[in-house]
Amino acid sequence: MDALVTTAGKSPAENLNAQAKRVEILSAMKEQNLNDQEPPRNGLQGAKTLVEYAYRCLRKDIIDGTLPPNSKLRIEHIRKHYQIGSSTMREALSLLVADALVTVEGQRGFRVSPISIEDLIDVTRMRKLMESMALRESIERGDDAWEAGIVAAFHRLSKVEERLVLEPSIMVDAWEACNAEFHKALIAACTSRWTLHFREILYYQSERYRRFSLMTNGSRRNVHSEHEEIMKAALARKADLACDLIDDHLDRTINGMKSILAEV
Repeated sequence: MDALVTTAGKSPAENLNAQAKRVEILSAMKEQNLNDQEPPRNGLQGAKTLVEYAYRCLRKDIIDGTLPPNSKLRIEHIRKHYQIGSSTMREALSLLVADALVTVEGQRGFRVSPISIEDLIDVTRMRKLMESMALRESIERGDDAWEAGIVAAFHRLSKVEERLVLEPSIMVDAWEACNAEFHKALIAACTSRWTLHFREILYYQSERYRRFSLMTNGSRRNVHSEHEEIMKAALARKADLACDLIDDHLDRTINGMKSILAEV
């Protein structure tokens, strides 16, 4: 599993190969039945093995802040908390290392990856490149089905955003899912497999920051209006404007996080 080991402070560019390795390992786990036990019946929906169940539980708790940035992940403690065996837990943690959500420090064990404004800026810089490339091609190649997909995704996102203002802690998971769907719909006509692959990695790398910003700074930001402007520019086939709006949309998360991260 040495190929999975990364260190804190690595840039997203240096971790892209590790992310690709994670995809290979997840596929291999399913094909080789590395763990033939079933996850708990009340486990996270869709988990097919205990490794996948442990991975999803840990990832969720890291993303939503239940496991705080830079906190130590003691195998014995988390094994008891999630009621999962030590070897299974180590497999799951190794996958999270490849996700850059967990770091490993030689014999000192595992730790939740820290967050910083520098990391967010680096992730955002690369994500803007991937988003713009994919969006420009989609605007050029997109057909009626592509347009319909954007409108439908925006409608679903809008319905969730209406409730998000009133119940942010309850609706944040639903918002994250609809937000991901909307941004995927915008670039659905892009034909570059690698652009889409790396863009998705960077999208999910920024998920922790989005949640922090949304829960702490959401009431001071009209995200719905930002999404609507992006949609209108894309449907009007105004590629330059749409890409500028995407860049601004992503930069607003950085601006909103600066004061928050100063206190982390």
